Amino acid sequence: MKNIVIQVKTSYYYQLNFVVSLLNQISDTSLEVRKVVVEICNIVATRGARLAAAGILGILKKLGKDSISDAKGEKNVIAMDGGLYEHYTEYSKCLENTIKELVGEDVSESIIIEHSNDGSGIGAALLAASHSQYLDA
Repeated sequence: MKNIVIQVKTSYYYQLNFVVSLLNQISDTSLEVRKVVVEICNIVATRGARLAAAGILGILKKLGKDSISDAKGEKNVIAMDGGLYEHYTEYSKCLENTIKELVGEDVSESIIIEHSNDGSGIGAALLAASHSQYLDA
């Protein structure tokens, strides 16, 4: 529901009445109710982006990539998959700003977040391929 509501926000709150009605069987919602629903979705999306950024930082720390490296120009590319990151620009901005806030301006310049189509399918294929080498041993 969150992604649908946020996309509807661009067409303003009047279309949200239809979405809320459809999803929750609530009819005749007021503009104030629709604004509250959009605000709740924004809060949930912001929290999700900040938690995702914290998870990314945890992985970068584990890999030792959370500080400025001696190799100049070295970049760390994080591939993100999913409609929320792809279509809801506030989510992607919040994710990137949170990473910048957590690691600092200098380190954040070496971190690139890119949208990856079918990232989960590719990840599953890589995992299966890496696991199959252990079955042969």
